[in-house]
Amino acid sequence: MPALRDRVAGLAGADSWTTDAHKWLNVPYDSGIVIVRDAAAHHASMTLGAAYYVETAGGERDPYNWVPESSRRARGFAMYAALKALGRSGLADMIAGCCAIARRMAEGLRGTEGVTILNDVVLNQVLVRFSPPGGGDSDAVDAFTRKVIAAVQADGTCWLGGTTWHGRAAMRISVSNWSTTEADADLSVEAMLRCAKAVGADVAVSA
Repeated sequence: MPALRDRVAGLAGADSWTTDAHKWLNVPYDSGIVIVRDAAAHHASMTLGAAYYVETAGGERDPYNWVPESSRRARGFAMYAALKALGRSGLADMIAGCCAIARRMAEGLRGTEGVTILNDVVLNQVLVRFSPPGGGDSDAVDAFTRKVIAAVQADGTCWLGGTTWHGRAAMRISVSNWSTTEADADLSVEAMLRCAKAVGADVAVSA
């Protein structure tokens, strides 16, 4: 999409690149895409070759000569169907929507005491860190953040995971489902703040 085109500047100069189609295309999890400039080198590195393999005689493509697997389902079909249904503009709109919702969630969390947005939210990813009441050192904030993540997962309003960024524990929000709405985002932010408050209360009682 035009507004995010600068994020892939220089990509055309790469000899190869890869991405996961299960993200924004919302196809099965193990669907990956590899774009390779040198087809001959790619084919040579992947071809297995065995006396019992029945190779095509013409210009047909033997899929197992291009991937690490001898047998696999037609993952490409689901990707083709998604791209065919969405079209260029539909895909761009979906990506723009996911990025907008990520920014909305970041803004909903930003400014709340004890909540820090760690990254510049330029795509669909938000990294959040939670500090316990009264603050604490880095280890204490790490532990508190992980407790908040666990509480949100147990709450069930939304699902998100944890990560480590620059050596610090963080909550990782990834918006990639086409069906996520602004209302979903707002409910999720409410759940995160509610869980953080509850975890903070438990910590205060324990102390």
